[in-house]
Amino acid sequence: MVNGVILGCGYVGKAVAQHWRQQGMVVTATTTRPERLEELWPLADRVVVMRGDDPEAVGSLLAHQHTLLICVGAGRGANYQKTYLDTAQTVLAGLDQAPQLRQIIFTSTGSVYGDYGGAWVTELDSPRPITPNGQVMVATENALLGAVSSDCQVCIFRLGGIYGPGRELVKIYRRWAGTSRPGTGQEPSNWVHREDIVGAISLAQTRSLGGLYNLVQDQIWPVGELINRVCRHHGLDPVSWDPSRPSDRSYNARLSNQKLHQAGYSWQYPYFSEYP
Repeated sequence: MVNGVILGCGYVGKAVAQHWRQQGMVVTATTTRPERLEELWPLADRVVVMRGDDPEAVGSLLAHQHTLLICVGAGRGANYQKTYLDTAQTVLAGLDQAPQLRQIIFTSTGSVYGDYGGAWVTELDSPRPITPNGQVMVATENALLGAVSSDCQVCIFRLGGIYGPGRELVKIYRRWAGTSRPGTGQEPSNWVHREDIVGAISLAQTRSLGGLYNLVQDQIWPVGELINRVCRHHGLDPVSWDPSRPSDRSYNARLSNQKLHQAGYSWQYPYFSEYP
């Protein structure tokens, strides 16, 4: 029996917990909020209320685990250092209490690439984070990759924007309908469906993948084209773009997913099928 623990059980983590249990794994889910216990109990064999930067709690959590998914999320205005890097460092400090741990999986972000002028980037290209939060994410990735050993793999997924059930693109972009946005709207929009995040994590767990992987769908439209297709499909006013104002996007790169294709993953949602 394989034991898996999910540190941070939000939108993606809940779906992974459900999938892992269906695959026969024994799943431990964590949350920082006691009021979420009732929500999480149906999805996991065990639910723990704890903070990711609590050394004693993390050390106890890792005991007897085989796979750790770090899927924490920073809400609006959250402290990235505390949410991501401090959590990673606490996990690393607790590895001596986890002799059975064979893999750490971390959901990072493709925004760490920064500004590549819209060019294609692969996992071999260096991160160029524009924001302090992006710099924290790179530091978190590097810290975790430093834990790779002959006994334990570390797999990091650099995600695009996440959409899926309850997080449809129209809900994300509706507030922009009929507005004027800064820039040209030509930056690539890298997205990934939640089910493909779950699928890729499952592949990583079953095949003990290690290293960096871009996790985005095949179809990457310019952000302006995507938004206006969404607006047109739902009968909303289009968005206009103002090149006289600098874009407020924190990165401009087109993420290649070929490495993950080559690892054997087949996308469930490679295209925006709803917006032909």
